[in-house]
Amino acid sequence: MPAPSPPPENPIAPLGREEYVEQAHFFGTLGDRLRENVPAQEVLKSVREEVLATTRLPMAIDFMLSELRHAGAFGTAMAKLPHYFTPFQAFVINQAEDERGRFDLRVGLEVLRRDADYRAGENPHVPPSLQGLFLYQFEVLCRNRLSYDRGLGAMAEDPCFAGDWRDWILRIRGRVGMVDVADLIYVNSDHCRNRQNRVSPDWDDAQPAPAGPPLFGDREGRIALANRKKDPVYLFNSLHRQLGYPEAPRHAQVVQDENPLPQMARRLEQLEKRMTLIEEEQRGGIDLTKLYQPPPGM
Repeated sequence: MPAPSPPPENPIAPLGREEYVEQAHFFGTLGDRLRENVPAQEVLKSVREEVLATTRLPMAIDFMLSELRHAGAFGTAMAKLPHYFTPFQAFVINQAEDERGRFDLRVGLEVLRRDADYRAGENPHVPPSLQGLFLYQFEVLCRNRLSYDRGLGAMAEDPCFAGDWRDWILRIRGRVGMVDVADLIYVNSDHCRNRQNRVSPDWDDAQPAPAGPPLFGDREGRIALANRKKDPVYLFNSLHRQLGYPEAPRHAQVVQDENPLPQMARRLEQLEKRMTLIEEEQRGGIDLTKLYQPPPGM
């Protein structure tokens, strides 16, 4: 009987590191060129030639390109390739392509680029983990105000979140918004297991830890406990600083001029000139001699 194959070194990269490295390049390049107003079809054609031919990404791009030509979107193509793209990836792009929503496509592509980078283990100081992947994707839902119900449902369908993880995600799907995020993490951590038999004065409404193995480690539990009853933004920022988990991208804010008075003065001057020309035209015509100097000798 052949020996069972060893588990993969990276539990959140079932496709292999090469695939996620190329996916990160694909999503990053697509987002950069869309910012330059390059048509999506041209970008897909050019990026297809750039990605590594030994991966399955070129075939996926071909299918996305054909879907874009027929349906005008490529999020549906990603949803039809569940063996390659995760349901969460398809959910993000579908939300970004929704004309009724406010989620920007360029932000969505940056979300997927960082997701692929984390799965590929691009940060040598932070090994990829299911905890980091869940917290990153959950922060994406929170910061961009995406649907918790559909977003967590898509996360639960990811093959990485199997067994206890899937059951827990589906269980909290209806509790998000009513229960503090820090509470959800704390009661499912090693830190809670270590404290549950001791009196905790700073946890006055502590609830018993759920059955089954803890999903989060001691450090995640301590950070969650320290950020209880605070804005979830502080919790996520602490996780970024302390554990190096990826940070969800944000909308770029337009920087305004510090002193708008000179710009307003120029615009008023231009308006004054236009009003002068309009008044002269209404009086019987514009005197063109005021607009240029006659050549010398005339």
